[in-house]
Amino acid sequence: CPAAAMSTVKFFRHSTRLFRYYIPTEFVVLAVIEFMILILSLYLAFEIRFWNAQWWTFDFDEFLPKALLFAVVLQLSLLAFGAYQRQSAQFMNLLALRIASGLLLGLIPLGVSYYFVPTFFLGRGAILIAVFLSFIFIIIVRLFFRQIVQEHSMWTRVLVIGAGEKANMIRTARSTGEIRGLNIIAYVKMSGDKEVTTGEAITLEEPLIRYVEIHDIDEIVIAVDDRRSSDFPTKDLIDCKLSGVNVLDMVTFFERRAGKIRLDMLNPSWLYLSDGFQIGTGAVRRFLKRTIDLAAVALLLPLALPLIVLISIAILIESKGRGPILYKQTRVKQDGDLFEIYKFRSMVTDAEKDGVARWASKNDSRITRVGSILRIGRLDELPQLFNVLIGDMSFIGPRPERPEFIQELAASIPYYEERHRVKPGLTGWAQICYSYGDTEQDAIEKLQYDLYYVKNYSVLLDLLILLQTAEVVLLGKGAQ
Repeated sequence: CPAAAMSTVKFFRHSTRLFRYYIPTEFVVLAVIEFMILILSLYLAFEIRFWNAQWWTFDFDEFLPKALLFAVVLQLSLLAFGAYQRQSAQFMNLLALRIASGLLLGLIPLGVSYYFVPTFFLGRGAILIAVFLSFIFIIIVRLFFRQIVQEHSMWTRVLVIGAGEKANMIRTARSTGEIRGLNIIAYVKMSGDKEVTTGEAITLEEPLIRYVEIHDIDEIVIAVDDRRSSDFPTKDLIDCKLSGVNVLDMVTFFERRAGKIRLDMLNPSWLYLSDGFQIGTGAVRRFLKRTIDLAAVALLLPLALPLIVLISIAILIESKGRGPILYKQTRVKQDGDLFEIYKFRSMVTDAEKDGVARWASKNDSRITRVGSILRIGRLDELPQLFNVLIGDMSFIGPRPERPEFIQELAASIPYYEERHRVKPGLTGWAQICYSYGDTEQDAIEKLQYDLYYVKNYSVLLDLLILLQTAEVVLLGKGAQ
């Protein structure tokens, strides 16, 4: 019926908040459907594999634990390969590659889990059939969802109060792909706006709450250049808020939609009035974060040891025994203190023979042949597991920088030193959201993601970053 259809559409247009992290509702629904698909695929795989075996009978009590483990591990692998990101759906061939890679490589941790819990073991034939069926069913569901998500009726309907310079930041962000999945209904002209030419701006001829009801607005963004203007609709905004419509300022809007805190919109009052920024407070938070660090090191170290031996041999062979395998460098950690970070040597031994600190560029001539291979998968950073183990670093957090660079960046970038409120990390939100950069503008972009992490820290966000780091490593994205 029309009422049910409208309710469904409105449901999809909102985000689901888990702790402090906002997830598009369509991806929550998609994840639930695909979880059921993985379980169904395993059941069908058993039916296909043993359809003519008279000795086999289906036992639900025995099947369910195995199916749940199968579905959880493979879905986490899909998440790690970016299968639940908006940008991954832009090109279907790349999305299919991500799904196939996630399902196939998910068999590795699944096999490891069988070593620890043998009672959950599944035969190779059934698993391969289940993975094949899962791929086919998931692709079909994704094609269907792609059509739904592309429908503007399923996008969050946004009204922007303002049509000047601040509103133009939203237009630019939409055109560059910084924010997606929004249906901006209109930009409302206000007397406090600086003039910007646009064909989308309107002048309200009726009360704001009436316009919101007629056009079924889900979210209002305040983007007025000067809120002191006489026509600023304070009372109308209160009416809208109390009627269930989200009313957001520009910083919060970009925080939720782009996963970063825009420095060009930030003012000090937003920092001390907003919720969050509690990563360093509370014994429970610190205990959970340290537990994740130690657990990650414990899981990775046995896998990393063979690589550490091979990398050490490769560096020795290339340098003909001259020069160290490891090098240490002074970096800045939490509260501005200094510490020594450890890395495999990926540059020539006299990379900074003049004593001047330099950014490592993408095609840096100082990088050795072995070093260039190590940097693709960030394998040169494996020794930093020791830094995590002794507590100088966390597994997840802003990347630590050299004090020479920090002094320069803090002098020109506001709030730069706020990233030192937490321990630096081996990987982080900026590393999975932004590619490697070696300029001041790149430092600004990464700081915006770092501030988002510091503000919105939760165990869920740490686990999400851990999973998506697999994509960064395998596809060669992120820090260098």
